[in-house]
Amino acid sequence: MKTVKPVIMGILNLTEDSFSDGGKYLDPQRALEHARQMISDGATMLDLGAESTRPGARPTDEATELARIIPITKVLRAEYPDLPLSIDTRKSPVAVAAIEAGADIINDISALRYDPQMAELLSGNPDITVILMHMQGEPENMQNNPHYDDLGKDLLDFFSERIAYCNSKGISKIILDPGIGFGKHLSHNLSILRNLDALSRFELPILLGASRKRFIDAVNPSAPDQRLGGSLAAVMAAISSGVSIVRVHDVKASYQFIETYSAIYNEAQWIS
Repeated sequence: MKTVKPVIMGILNLTEDSFSDGGKYLDPQRALEHARQMISDGATMLDLGAESTRPGARPTDEATELARIIPITKVLRAEYPDLPLSIDTRKSPVAVAAIEAGADIINDISALRYDPQMAELLSGNPDITVILMHMQGEPENMQNNPHYDDLGKDLLDFFSERIAYCNSKGISKIILDPGIGFGKHLSHNLSILRNLDALSRFELPILLGASRKRFIDAVNPSAPDQRLGGSLAAVMAAISSGVSIVRVHDVKASYQFIETYSAIYNEAQWIS
């Protein structure tokens, strides 16, 4: 059984209230040290976010996002000129400044539905990649009572519509994220993880962000920083489904897991 190794996107939360590590990296120097460590541990992409999108989170103002993200983006771009840098924002002014600072990817959890100017910005910057994520509702209310008549159909219809919208705007560099934990109960999240390969029909890179998320606690009660085992189980689902990118907190363990899993299954079945 040959496997395709996903690349690792390390998470850098520049927030005070993210569900897993809120407040740990508000200090710029500490944030930079953590970014450097993730790169050393095996991350080949970084995703910087300054607005928590955990369930119940309230929006962060534009000025705060800019103050947190832009200086670090500039430093990282100077130190790692070839490292893809993703900015987790749904606000076009933040995206504009981030692109000017050297960002390569805009990770928009609203899939270009929150800020109508975001699509125009990306249209004018064809070298920038956009991550389109599936989400029912908004972070403030998405977990109140998520319901789907047919989750699989909803997901596929959503991405079909969003891809068509991007194409109509001349946006072709697209990554899809099924949005684990965003407007979804445990059964929804597990169903997506079982059926990730259904997204291959779009012939676009797939990103999976399941690291430390609440569905793991629902399976096995645990604090966010005690969910490594569950996070690695999701990484295994990603590998077996041909996912291109895994977005993770625990870079070193994820790298070791991916490398070992790949070594086991990509070698000849029997050694003569």
